Amino acid sequence: MKVVVQRSKGAKVTVDGIVTGEIQSGLVLLVGITHEDTMSDVRWMADKIAGLRIFEDESEKMNFSVQDVGGSILSISQFTLYADCRKGRRPNFMAAAKPEQAKELYDAFNNALSQLGLQVETGIFGAMMDVQLTNWGPVTIILESGA
Repeated sequence: MKVVVQRSKGAKVTVDGIVTGEIQSGLVLLVGITHEDTMSDVRWMADKIAGLRIFEDESEKMNFSVQDVGGSILSISQFTLYADCRKGRRPNFMAAAKPEQAKELYDAFNNALSQLGLQVETGIFGAMMDVQLTNWGPVTIILESGA
């Protein structure tokens, strides 16, 4: 499982011009699932992200998590995180999980974040989405389970 974490002052996702998810301050997550991922990866990733201390305290040190600051999550499925561009010019997505498996784990991931007390907004799995965000910092971190 691979997640690009972006600290955000605000973000939204639209599908066919309709807003399907929107947050104020919090994290935008681009979530990739590979065919080797399990529920263990989902739980590990949700716990890691919920407690990741990337929000600043009064001394401008990254000491607070999204839970600590009462932030929200905008979670976007993104199989392209598993693109292999080593050969040729067209990405190969063979490492990405098949849609059925990916959707099941993606939904479980969002549910795990919700169970940790976070408000989770999403796009629509498999849809063409437009994502707008204000990356705050900027702070962008790439996390991988099992790495």
